[in-house]
Amino acid sequence: MRDFKELLDRLSLEEKVRILTGQDFWSTHPLPGIGLRSMVLSDGPSGVRGAVWDERDPSLNLPSATALSSSWDLEIAHRYGVVSALEARRKGVDVVLGPTINLHRSPLGGRHFEAFSEDPVLTAELAAAYVAGVQELGVGATPKHYVANDFETERFTADVVVSDRALREVYLLAFEKAVTESKAWLVMSAYNSINGATASENELLETPLNSEWGFDGVVVSDWTAVRSLESAKHSQDLAMPGPTGAWGDALVEAVRSGEIREDAIDRKVLRLLALAARVGALEGFEKPAEVPQVDGVAFARTAATEGSVLLQNNGELPWSSASLQRVAVIGHNARDARTQGGGSATVIPSSVVSPLDGLRAALPDAEVTYSLGAVVQEGVAELPLATMTNPVTGEPGARVRFLDADGDELFTEDRFSSALVYLGGNAPITETAVFEFRTTYTPAESGSVLLGFASVGHGRIFADGKLLHEATAVPVGTDLGAAILSPPSISTHLDVTAGEPVDVRVELDLPTREGGLSNALSITVGVEPDPSDPQALIDEAVAAARAADVAVVVVGTNSKVESEGYDRSTLALPGRQDDLVRAVVAANPRTVVVVNAGSPVLLPWRGEVAALLVTYFGGQEYGNALADVLLGVVEPGGRLPTTWPIAESDVPVIDVTPRDGVVRYDEGIHIGYRAWLRAGTEPAYEFGHGLGYTTWGLTDLRAIDPSSVALTVHNTGDRAGKHVVQVYAERPESTVDRPTRWLAGFTVVRLDPGQAREITVQLHEHTFDHWDNGWTSEPGGFTLRAGSSVTDLPLTTELELP
Repeated sequence: MRDFKELLDRLSLEEKVRILTGQDFWSTHPLPGIGLRSMVLSDGPSGVRGAVWDERDPSLNLPSATALSSSWDLEIAHRYGVVSALEARRKGVDVVLGPTINLHRSPLGGRHFEAFSEDPVLTAELAAAYVAGVQELGVGATPKHYVANDFETERFTADVVVSDRALREVYLLAFEKAVTESKAWLVMSAYNSINGATASENELLETPLNSEWGFDGVVVSDWTAVRSLESAKHSQDLAMPGPTGAWGDALVEAVRSGEIREDAIDRKVLRLLALAARVGALEGFEKPAEVPQVDGVAFARTAATEGSVLLQNNGELPWSSASLQRVAVIGHNARDARTQGGGSATVIPSSVVSPLDGLRAALPDAEVTYSLGAVVQEGVAELPLATMTNPVTGEPGARVRFLDADGDELFTEDRFSSALVYLGGNAPITETAVFEFRTTYTPAESGSVLLGFASVGHGRIFADGKLLHEATAVPVGTDLGAAILSPPSISTHLDVTAGEPVDVRVELDLPTREGGLSNALSITVGVEPDPSDPQALIDEAVAAARAADVAVVVVGTNSKVESEGYDRSTLALPGRQDDLVRAVVAANPRTVVVVNAGSPVLLPWRGEVAALLVTYFGGQEYGNALADVLLGVVEPGGRLPTTWPIAESDVPVIDVTPRDGVVRYDEGIHIGYRAWLRAGTEPAYEFGHGLGYTTWGLTDLRAIDPSSVALTVHNTGDRAGKHVVQVYAERPESTVDRPTRWLAGFTVVRLDPGQAREITVQLHEHTFDHWDNGWTSEPGGFTLRAGSSVTDLPLTTELELP
């Protein structure tokens, strides 16, 4: 920090305070007098969106964090970070707001897809690799949300009551290595409170983050999470978004009055200047122009295959393409795939390969049929660009206008999507009275459609100049993020004829709003699904499956099920997808089911299918990756980072709903598989489980020292493959409460058929420690077990600690 003291001394108090709040939604204030330019921050857990949410500036859409974590591969996590940094550099972004490393405490967590795992060690290792990959290219990474933001319900106000031991051994442990080893340049403070104090006003920002872990970066708030001057007294450095907020003039006055010390402000400013130097935003510290050349699209495909988990396989997979003449592809998500979860993690890719697309491309000599099977989508879905014509330009797309109270045009633009989000950018939302969307819609099929919009506010739907419907869309709950990014839908019936254009106009009245998200708007104009005859859809799918050699049923969730802003109410698949699977399996026993969901769902028919594959939200190359796995071009490389239940009632830690504003983590250190083992309940699929296309033998486990073990791994099958060797620790006789067993270390092994190799597995530094006002360890014996999942552990050795 000494290098920047001279710059600090040139600043007035007003200038110091100014740069501690953003200048707008995504960027910081510049100070040209000291050579400081504005820094751009961007959402980025699964791709980097940039400063605008706009299909005209597309982004690489990587697989979801649950797919990344299922790889259990630190090299993949590192490459994921590098690719994210390259996207950031391409888009002029200095700081990526990721990774999200809150824990999967409950499978009902709405943002589960965006985080890594139920285990803190697996999370910590992957997060550290991701952060290192981002920052080696001069882009800041931001582990978030610090800390215990493991749910969405009342996330702005809920207080998490959690023991010091659970904080240290579980929730803080997930963050530690990204700071202590990978030296993260930022950390994002959460909305929620921890033990009575809001995250941005919490002593945890200083201890352990700064004082013990040596963090010298910037603590940036979650958007609008800084709510008072109190946070300026703590180790909260940057308040986002701007330009208004809780600090500003009030903070200047608080320093002048002596309420807040100026050296506290100076410390924050020095950290901002150090960050600016690191990302090349400070004169004399510019980033080098040369960056590595990496094929991001190819990596997205690789990452999707590495994160695909083969849960069961009754000898069905891999398929031989030469033996397939007719393949029935079934499912709403097979055609309209979910490549990412909802909320701020969303990016807009230039193209998406659906499972249907991928299989048709991979099987050019086979007949690949498609059946919807069951409706999954909820609410309005955007119109395909091929069906939209801009009524002004005659080109594909739509014309949007922002009008004042007198109907005068304030702003207009031509768009290529009917799903629009304004978070930042030039649109004058706060001055707008009416937002207008117009396109000429040419339907591909005849019938009655449900035409409408998804947004918040009073809207009107017109077709060929005629008012069809007028209504007010009211948000569910009070979460501002959900209201903007997952709004309710309004629709009405419209009879259309294939090929006959309809002039569609939607008007939305914009109310006067104040606060950090006042300059934000989202609206989707499109068509809702028609669920009027669900049995007919199933019957059609059954007929297709019966006539095919094999059937692929893609089941899954949607953005109304898994999204930022709200938690899930059930683990069941939406709609009649369970009925669909049972009916298709009865028609064709060679049915493979693919799960296109970001987090655990119930699979009551799992024992009836020929094979079962979890692909999560697979990114823009999802369909190609799926075809690669099904046809054996590559190994399904994933292992579960989270336990999947048989029934919702079996889940030992499931509650995400605050009671009187409080969420109590009464289970302490026993979350995830630890809680399952403690309860003695059998899950559908255990933590660490996953199959491949070859077989493995493990022998000769021995402890080298408290930091590592060695064993021999043998590929006993007839094809090359990947195995994830997992090592767990146990202490059956202990003076402290411990889990039945806990993950100590893991590594990925890739071997050719018949090949054997002795490997070393590094153990986490706190494997044998517990927290008791400091890290401490019990002397005596610990048992180490090695194998392929938390319950498949054939090898055992003992380790004595002095």
